[in-house]
Amino acid sequence: MENLALIDSFSEFKDDKLIDRVTLMAILEEVFRSTLKRKFGSDDNFDIIINPDKGDLEIWRNRVVVADGEVEDDNAEISLTEARKIEEDFEVGEDVSEEVKLIDLGRRSVLALRQNLISKIHEHDNTNIYKQFKELEGELYTAEVHHIRHRAIILLDDEGNEVILPKDRQIPSDFFRKGENVRGIIESVELKGNKPSIIMSRTAPLFLEKLFESEIPEVFDGLITVKKVVRIPGEKAKVAVDSYDDRIDPVGACVGMKGSRIHGIVRELGNENIDVINYTNNLNLFVTRALSPARITSLKIDEENKTAQVYLKPEEVSKAIGRGGHNIRLAGQLTGYEIDVYREGVEEDVELTEFSDEIEGWIIEEFAKIGLDTARSILEQDVEDLVRRTDLEEETILDVTRILKEEFED
Repeated sequence: MENLALIDSFSEFKDDKLIDRVTLMAILEEVFRSTLKRKFGSDDNFDIIINPDKGDLEIWRNRVVVADGEVEDDNAEISLTEARKIEEDFEVGEDVSEEVKLIDLGRRSVLALRQNLISKIHEHDNTNIYKQFKELEGELYTAEVHHIRHRAIILLDDEGNEVILPKDRQIPSDFFRKGENVRGIIESVELKGNKPSIIMSRTAPLFLEKLFESEIPEVFDGLITVKKVVRIPGEKAKVAVDSYDDRIDPVGACVGMKGSRIHGIVRELGNENIDVINYTNNLNLFVTRALSPARITSLKIDEENKTAQVYLKPEEVSKAIGRGGHNIRLAGQLTGYEIDVYREGVEEDVELTEFSDEIEGWIIEEFAKIGLDTARSILEQDVEDLVRRTDLEEETILDVTRILKEEFED
């Protein structure tokens, strides 16, 4: 039977792709009907019988017998003379079922049919992969480095699925070699054309949260809750944790004896500095904890405008701001409040924005990025340190300090 080789290949697809019988038959029928429609103009009057397990395929075309010379549609009608070549006792008005062999479709149609089948199988495969990974969004995943490109690393999992780790989702200190295992979270899954695009991230705050779940049993069991995570990937992170069991110290459980529990997480994140703090609904206390390791003298909260004025001893200011302004920035993100730092005992100070006529806005923004938004907060800093912590030239900083000093001299 000339259909046999084609059906054998269908069975191979079934075995290779692990497609269930019902799905395979639906794909096969769709492909054959598409071929019949191209060949005959319509597939409405065709019956397709497929048994991929046995290798059986039958295509039957159903036509109505009409008188000789009255055939208007070759596909739907057959003349009485042609019908009686099939069976001698056919009469006008009766239905004729005639088997269509693959050879009757033509060599090109059969080749196109096979190609269409392969395409549909791959499409089905990709849809399943998309659904599988869509359910894994936000979960930890491990895959192996397959190819290293300038803008992304291409990973392959154990089933050969391609996972992309873009450059901007990599921790700055990340360095991977081919064949090395990489862990991250599945950040997003999209269908681009018919192919799923699976994006992994190692910079998302959720990655750190999932690492806590993975590495700390009390978090995994739900005894400790991770309330919020904020990060500057590879630099610093703050994690607020809470427990509904008063017998559990959430910070102590997460950090472990001499940092034993959190050490693996820190190493995974390229030695990212992680502050674990106790969550509380007491806003004053939460802001105080968020600014650790700095010790706050006093603070004023404006809940309506979501701002906090924090007063510290001069020697504590640099701790509150942190290297590159990381500490104060993350504290603001963690609490949801804009935090302004003031030096205790300094009676006279001026907001930097008051000098907008003399100092350009983008320069003021550069200082604000590292937590310096008043005149004295800048004047108390070393010029070389300011050059290192900002994107400003030394000449620009000296010009700013001159303007600020004139304010206090006046």
